[in-house]
Amino acid sequence: MHFTLPKSIMEQLELYSDILKKEPSQIIQEALEKYFTEVEQAMLEQGIESENRLTTFTYDEFWDGVDI
Repeated sequence: MHFTLPKSIMEQLELYSDILKKEPSQIIQEALEKYFTEVEQAMLEQGIESENRLTTFTYDEFWDGVDI
């Protein structure tokens, strides 16, 4: 896999690497892990919202037409 980062991002990465005393690769890994966690959470929430929209009935709608 090969990718290119913009110059401004590379400069920030170097700056934070010096400030935090971390390797740039570690900073990138930590940032991606956080990103993936946030995206996964958003996808789960979106899935739950979609599911709720498909299955949410009011009490009257649910019981309408049911004979007990």
